[in-house]
Amino acid sequence: MLTDGFGRRHTYLRIAVTDRCNLRCVYCMPAADFRWRPRPEILSLEEILRIAGLMTGLGIEKIRLTGGEPTVRDNLEWLVAKLARLPGLKTLGMTTNGARLREKAHALRAAGLQSVNISLDTLRRDRFTEITKRDRLADVLAGVDTAIDAGFCPLKINVVVLKGVNDDELCDFADLAREKLVNVRFIEFMPFAGNAWQRERVVPWSTAKAVIEERHTLTPRANGNDGVARDFDLPDAAGWISFISPLTAQFCGGCNRVRLTADGAIKSCLLHRAEVSLRDLLRAGAGEDELAGLIRSALAGKDFAHPPECDLPDIENRCMTAIGG
Repeated sequence: MLTDGFGRRHTYLRIAVTDRCNLRCVYCMPAADFRWRPRPEILSLEEILRIAGLMTGLGIEKIRLTGGEPTVRDNLEWLVAKLARLPGLKTLGMTTNGARLREKAHALRAAGLQSVNISLDTLRRDRFTEITKRDRLADVLAGVDTAIDAGFCPLKINVVVLKGVNDDELCDFADLAREKLVNVRFIEFMPFAGNAWQRERVVPWSTAKAVIEERHTLTPRANGNDGVARDFDLPDAAGWISFISPLTAQFCGGCNRVRLTADGAIKSCLLHRAEVSLRDLLRAGAGEDELAGLIRSALAGKDFAHPPECDLPDIENRCMTAIGG
C-alpha cells in the first residue's frame, strides 16, 4: 500500500495528461512568461498507462484525469479505455473546463469514463471572457448539458470564488443546482505561481454559505462530508451545493491524494514545492520495484499539512496548469 509517514493510505491519483489548455484562466495560468513544455518532456500515453498500472497495483483505487485541459490531448479516449480496465481501479473521472465536452462527452463515457467535474466560474458571457481570456461560455454550457445527457450524473461544477470578481453570482450558481442534476462546488481561491493571489480576494467558505442562506435554506446532506467537501441540499432542488475550504478550514489530516504531473513528476501535496521525477528513470528502463520505491520515497517525505495560509504566497511552486489540479 502507498502510505506516508503519518500512516495515511493513498488511494487517489490525479494524472495531468497535458499542461496545455484552450483557456487562460487568470487564477490558473500566469499572464506572461508561460511556456508549454515541449512534447518530448511530456509523458506519452503509454508511459502514463504504465505508471497508472503500477500505482493501482500499489493500492490506487481512484484516478482523475486533469490538465491543463485533458480534452486537448490527442487519443484521450484510448487512454480512458485502457485505464478503465486496470485491475483494482474503482473510479475513473476527469476534470475539464467543458469547452470540448459537446463533442467529447459521449465518446468518453463509452470508453469508460465514470465522472466529470467542470470548472466554471461565471454564468455571464462578458465575465467569462474576462476570466478565461476566451469567449467560450456558450460552448461550456452546451458541454454541461451534453455531459448530463451522456450519463455523467450528478455532474460536478467547480467554482473558484474570487471577491469582487464572481462572488455576486453565488446564488445564481445555487439556482443552477436547483434546476439541473449538478453538484455545484464553491472553492476558496488558492495561491499559485503567477496568479496574483491576495488574501483580500479570498471568500471564506463560511461567508459564501451565509450569502446563499440569505435566499435559500441549506440542509446538511446525509453522508455529505467526505473530508474535503461540505455538502448541502437546497429546497426542491435537482442537485446540491458544496463548499471546499483548503485555506480557512484545511482538510490535510485525511489527505489520500497523490499527483502525477504531465512531465512525469510525483507531487504528494498540491501546495508544496516538493516533487520526485519518475520520467527519466522510467525512460532509462527502470523496473517496477525501482519505480515503486521512488513513488514511496515521495510519499515518505509528505508533510502532515500544507504551510499556513500566511506562508503560501512565498512558497516556490508550479503554476496550477503545470501541476494539474
